[in-house]
Amino acid sequence: MAAGANGALWALSSGHRHDVASAPAAPVVIVPGAKVGPDGSPLAYLRGRLDVAIELVRAGKAREILLSGDANGTSGDEIVSMRRYLLDNGIDPALIRSDGAGLSTWETCERARDRFGIERAIIVSQFQHLPRAVALCRAAGIDADGVVAYCECRRTTAVRNNFREWLAAPKAVARLLAR
Repeated sequence: MAAGANGALWALSSGHRHDVASAPAAPVVIVPGAKVGPDGSPLAYLRGRLDVAIELVRAGKAREILLSGDANGTSGDEIVSMRRYLLDNGIDPALIRSDGAGLSTWETCERARDRFGIERAIIVSQFQHLPRAVALCRAAGIDADGVVAYCECRRTTAVRNNFREWLAAPKAVARLLAR
């Protein structure tokens, strides 16, 4: 079941996954949250997403950034962490919007559409998460393309997140079929 679901997400997002250089332009880049460190700084997984968002804005491929994550997470406030990182890296605060209630990929996409009126976007995430993120945003009614984020992660982080994505795929496909 997981293999079929992962295959379906890869097929649904086909033609909509890019690197920074080949990414089409969009009004906004969506950055889903991830774990932050004990000191409140973004860990490698999240830093990779933010670095790509910065590149997209600087390359003129997006005009603003929507941060979506858990403002009350067990590892800390993802939104505060992401915003501080962007500001520390020279992003104009006027270009940043925040959604502290994007607790899942589906909620991130649905809230981007409903709360922020986003119709076209780039979503940034790591290679293994990107097919699910793109497929869910497109199912939520956003004309979304995805850009692969960097991950200078420990091997255990990469393995854990690959396993998590493998298991999350059936739930995502069930959500798509229920629409």
